[in-house]
Amino acid sequence: MGKGEATRAVILSKAINVASVHGLDGLSIGRLAELTGLSKSGLFGHFGSKEALQRAVLEAVVEDFRIRVILPALREPSGIGRLERLFTGWIEWAASEDKTGGCPLLAASFELDDQPGELRDYLAEQQSAWLDCIARIASKAKAEKEFRSDLDVAQFAFEVHSIGLGFSFAYRLLDDRDAAQRAITAFRRLVASATA
Repeated sequence: MGKGEATRAVILSKAINVASVHGLDGLSIGRLAELTGLSKSGLFGHFGSKEALQRAVLEAVVEDFRIRVILPALREPSGIGRLERLFTGWIEWAASEDKTGGCPLLAASFELDDQPGELRDYLAEQQSAWLDCIARIASKAKAEKEFRSDLDVAQFAFEVHSIGLGFSFAYRLLDDRDAAQRAITAFRRLVASATA
């Protein structure tokens, strides 16, 4: 990694922390300059605009999620075991200490939901891909007869996602230290209801 790439990675790391606490709109070149010790013009040179910085933050978080949650799950045998690894990986990722203010993607989804534009479109595309990932794994479990043949995999994905969102609410806002176990219990009940 060259010096420019290393500097960009440091900036993005700080920007992700700012976005997780203050939202994408709270990202400012001035605030990042203070946090990184770089000049505003130096920061601007790496991204070119606030929107490009916001997009880079979303892309970096999506890539981190892919590496730390999706790829390890895909290494598991298909079916229920893969779904369990995907879900527990998501909960661990969302609760990790490097997420100062919680999941930046979740915060951005509330911030961007009524703001048409490139950032909203990108986030919606990524969130749809996430739901599709859950549904595809459930479809495979259905094809392998682990899940019942009449299972609506889109509904199943919706419910898995809803449990994860409930976890974030309980863990971050209510400071419920049992939230992870509650979420895993809810997930396992959902899986049991889908089992053939």
